[in-house]
Amino acid sequence: MPGYEATEPQARCVLPFEAAPAEVRLLRRAAVRQLECWGMVMAADETELLVTELATNVVKHVGEGVSAALILERRGGRLRLEVHDQSPVAPVVKTAGCGDESGRGLRLLAAMAVDWGTVLSAAGKAVWCEIPLTDARRCRRVERAVEVLENYEKVECTLGQNGRWREVSLVESAVELIADLLHWTTVGGHDPDDILDRAQMRYEAVSGAA
Repeated sequence: MPGYEATEPQARCVLPFEAAPAEVRLLRRAAVRQLECWGMVMAADETELLVTELATNVVKHVGEGVSAALILERRGGRLRLEVHDQSPVAPVVKTAGCGDESGRGLRLLAAMAVDWGTVLSAAGKAVWCEIPLTDARRCRRVERAVEVLENYEKVECTLGQNGRWREVSLVESAVELIADLLHWTTVGGHDPDDILDRAQMRYEAVSGAA
């Protein structure tokens, strides 16, 4: 299959499912549980989104009730996701308008994955994608945080800094960002302490698993 490495997968799981909205939710949870078993919680967020898009495409474009399967494989520093269905029709990336409710799934997949594609077979097709598996210090959560902080309040002086001064600037931006988010939760009628507790629990769960 195109995109495959010659090496054998280090871990592999096959999850059959029926194309239906309720099944997509169950499939997403099953995929995350499998990542937890493999000690790969750092990839859970991206995997949930990609599994949702891939499985939902089967529901929309192949039909509800058809049999399909999700395959998760770890190969080296990447996690590969494949969704196999019974249709030989390959998906096409379309340009979605501002008011369109669909048409963005494959663009999201292409943006999040380091590689993706479609393979036709005698039984139908497989749509696959791969995402990188990085260690806890360079996981996507950390990368996303740095991207947000570097652009927060558009403090341009921090972008050209290196070393200690850049780190201090990012820390100050983090404090301001957290404070603003807490103000936002209060205005929205949420409990800031509850939000902080939930964030702390999420952080501990991810850090412990990594």
